[in-house]
Amino acid sequence: MCVGDCRPGGGRSRSSPRPFPAFAAPHNGDVTEALPVSRTVDHGTAKLMPDVDRERAWLLTVDGAPQSYVDLDEPTHLEFEYARRLGHVLDVVAEPGRALDVLHLGGGALTIPRYVAATRPGSRQDVVEADRGLLQLVVDHLPVPDGIALHTADARAWTEAAPADSADVLVADVFGGSRVPAHLTTLAYARAAERVLRGTGVYLANLADAAPFTFLRSQLATFAAVFEELALIAEPGVLRGRRFGNAVLVAAHRPVDLAALTRLTASDAFPARVEHGPGLRTFIGGARPVRDEDAVPSPEPPDGAFGIG
Repeated sequence: MCVGDCRPGGGRSRSSPRPFPAFAAPHNGDVTEALPVSRTVDHGTAKLMPDVDRERAWLLTVDGAPQSYVDLDEPTHLEFEYARRLGHVLDVVAEPGRALDVLHLGGGALTIPRYVAATRPGSRQDVVEADRGLLQLVVDHLPVPDGIALHTADARAWTEAAPADSADVLVADVFGGSRVPAHLTTLAYARAAERVLRGTGVYLANLADAAPFTFLRSQLATFAAVFEELALIAEPGVLRGRRFGNAVLVAAHRPVDLAALTRLTASDAFPARVEHGPGLRTFIGGARPVRDEDAVPSPEPPDGAFGIG
């Protein structure tokens, strides 16, 4: 999202035993001089570019695709639309300020882990990123808050080996380039994610698709076969099939506070819609859960789909 929060940008606004070794990250308050940084990492060329409008804010791209935006002085500032929607869900999954155990699949510049650290102090967070070089770039130039452990591993392998009932929230934001890898779209993967979550846990995923939504419908069908409650958050124009864009999948065994979530997403600078219940079942239609042998990556976005102006 790569990832993390390696992922396509999706719009910008201005307003337990470990199966893999932990990634060593220095924790300090210093930031290198605000100059662009470019480095060849494991899966492409990563660049960190300072935002001229915000003193300690940075945009991370990989091979030209926006992956993460972080403001070190204001970690609750979520620049990308999809990131704000993930933040809205994280705001309503438990009472405000309560610490959570969160597993992040996809690292990027750690936008969402930084948000959790700021809004829910004391949370324990594990970030799993396949691209060690990308993590090293971020660690070298942007300080990492306490409570965030970084690991280099394949997201599915980590999930399958992680302790059961060990996370309150699992955030999946994994993209290989600009596509969700096939092995993170299947019923077996969904079951592995469900096993890691506690009974009251919530699964979140950043997905991207366009009409006729073959990929998005298949993902909803896959997670509906494992979890009792589903919701989907997306910009109305995306849901109407007008453009390619991001959608946030929410899955759990208990209802999420949909009224609060709907208020937050509707009041955003770029309003989104929360689909659930009969409307979401109609959207899923005849889509079937994805088996490992049938899995394919998410669709390639059209040119300019995640450009930032």
